[in-house]
Amino acid sequence: MNGLYNQTLYHLDTAFKRLEAMIPPPQKVKHHEGFVYRYVEQTYEQALVQKLARVMSGLHAARLLLDNGLLQEQGAMHRILQELHEDILFLALRKEETHLHREYLEAFYQEEFDAPTAFESTQKRPMVSRKKIRAAVERLLEDMGGGDSSTGIELSRTIEKTHSGFVHGASPQIMDMYFGDTPHFHVHGMIGTQRQEEHRYDLYNPFFRAIIAFAVVAKVFGEDDLSRDLHKFLLEFDAISGRHEAFRD
Repeated sequence: MNGLYNQTLYHLDTAFKRLEAMIPPPQKVKHHEGFVYRYVEQTYEQALVQKLARVMSGLHAARLLLDNGLLQEQGAMHRILQELHEDILFLALRKEETHLHREYLEAFYQEEFDAPTAFESTQKRPMVSRKKIRAAVERLLEDMGGGDSSTGIELSRTIEKTHSGFVHGASPQIMDMYFGDTPHFHVHGMIGTQRQEEHRYDLYNPFFRAIIAFAVVAKVFGEDDLSRDLHKFLLEFDAISGRHEAFRD
């Protein structure tokens, strides 16, 4: 699978550069005593490109964590990648701008602090409910012929719960680190263990979802050829991996 993941990252990196070039670039803006780069137009398209950037770095991070046996941290990264995927579909598949979309975009672009230091800042970032985002995505997918929304919501919730214990440090997930002939906590990583193989198997999922996300964004950007190429690669990716036979039928 390593060769397939390398191939995937190459395709996604090429697609990212193409999509990034289609939007107004970040500008230098004054920030307290210095400057930062920001997308001053604050459009949906610019938000999508930023989300795709995090997907790319997240895939690299998940692989590095897996290869070094840091499986708790890999599990947390998978949860981040799942939420990024939901955010991308939420922004990209909208038929019209709703209050929820406006609320999300405003929160997304808001600066973290309104003062030179965190202690002086009075600002609090509003967060759009993950439940609302997930419900909106599933309704959109259902309208597009993607099946029953309640089933999709439950599936997303199940995936979230699977990885939330890694994010929040729940006991069952932490105890996955405790095993061996002389049982102990494997705090230096779990290279060469059955746990690593389980997490290696799970790495397929964020890569699979990432190709879908890129194809959807390409379609929204009017890059139909790129979207078709990514969809074709998605089928190749799945066939080579030997997973999801029903998906190919």
